Amino acid sequence: MNRDEITEAATDLGKASFMATFGRVPDNFSLLSEHAPGAFAGYGLIRAAIMRDRDEGGALDLKTKELVFALLDTLIGQKNGARNHAAAAMKLGLTLPELAEGLVQVIMAGGITTWNETGADVMRHCVQLEAQRTAETGET
Repeated sequence: MNRDEITEAATDLGKASFMATFGRVPDNFSLLSEHAPGAFAGYGLIRAAIMRDRDEGGALDLKTKELVFALLDTLIGQKNGARNHAAAAMKLGLTLPELAEGLVQVIMAGGITTWNETGADVMRHCVQLEAQRTAETGET
């Protein structure tokens, strides 16, 4: 396999990983893929390896991995990533109390600014998602 074939295969793995977890490749990553395909390919290999569920050989389940990414993104102030990962974790069964507890851990590690800048927004977003899901399914 030559370098171009390796890059293409790794790019395909990365895109498939995004599609499996988010249902789309986020715009910033599409841009990276277009203009720095080797960098996206490397990222794609890492992402495909880590975002495996237990039945695919992952040590942690995907819900936990998505929660960890949501919390890490909250800690560094990456609001969009935190919202996207928290929403993905909720689709996998994360509850609002579990999210709240994790966000409090972020406050303890990173200070109240992490809540004020990102955490509260993530919590609001997920409360809205839960309300929509409840309205659609009729569950309480």
